Amino acid sequence: MLEQDKKDLEIFSRSEITEHFIYRRLAELETDGNNRSVLKKIAEAEWEHHELIKTETGVNAKPSRFKIWLYVLLARVLGLTFAIKLMEAAPHHASGAYRAFTNYPKIAKLADEGPSVENELIALLDEDRLKYMSSVILGLSDALVEFTGALAGFTLALSNAKLIALTGAITGVAAALSMASSEYLSSKTEKSSGKKPLKAALYTGVAYVVTVVMLIAPFACFSNVFIALALMLLLALLLIAAFMFYYAVARGESFKHRFVEMACLSFGVAAVSFLIGYALKTFTGIEA
Repeated sequence: MLEQDKKDLEIFSRSEITEHFIYRRLAELETDGNNRSVLKKIAEAEWEHHELIKTETGVNAKPSRFKIWLYVLLARVLGLTFAIKLMEAAPHHASGAYRAFTNYPKIAKLADEGPSVENELIALLDEDRLKYMSSVILGLSDALVEFTGALAGFTLALSNAKLIALTGAITGVAAALSMASSEYLSSKTEKSSGKKPLKAALYTGVAYVVTVVMLIAPFACFSNVFIALALMLLLALLLIAAFMFYYAVARGESFKHRFVEMACLSFGVAAVSFLIGYALKTFTGIEA
């Protein structure tokens, strides 16, 4: 075996054995019987891949304890599906990674067999929080689009950071309750979604309130309304990026498309609202 091939395969072998222990640990922590069974099967598949590579390299790879700790933590904090799909995006899972080893037919076959089996098993996972992803998106997206616009409009219309923060907080709480109520009624009507109406409303309301708190924070901390506005827009962009990354990984969709779409909507509304606030202040002559 060529030295470079051996080094590459040792790296892949370490990834496989690491993932075996990650899946095994997640299976031990999982309370849902179906998910636990799926995780154990994936763990077995990862072990078989490691053993197959070992027959070629003769090296018994050691797992990365840090990665095991990291992905188990991510699964517990951000959800099982997110952690697993993020992990499965590793280089050795990429199409053609194993296929390049044409001199080792058994290993080359892993390029097709490994990912397909794992993806089929991952698709069987049933995570409760993913059922409510649409509720979280509703609360987050509505708060971002509506509130970046509202705060941008308040900035010129009111010109007082504390007053903007107070007005924003009152408007935000009222809007959060309204959105939560709408989601409750919607979930109650759409019984096929499998969501519990009260839980769906809670997810929507909490997502909305958390977003509102983060967006009004700069106005509560800074007296210069334009500095506060700039920081608010930056926070909005970071929120969009963070959540769209989570959503794209968990759902297996394009991060770039989702991020650009959401950012354009939020900042477009903010720009229009800013101009409306300026126009109203100019034509009415009212000074806050």
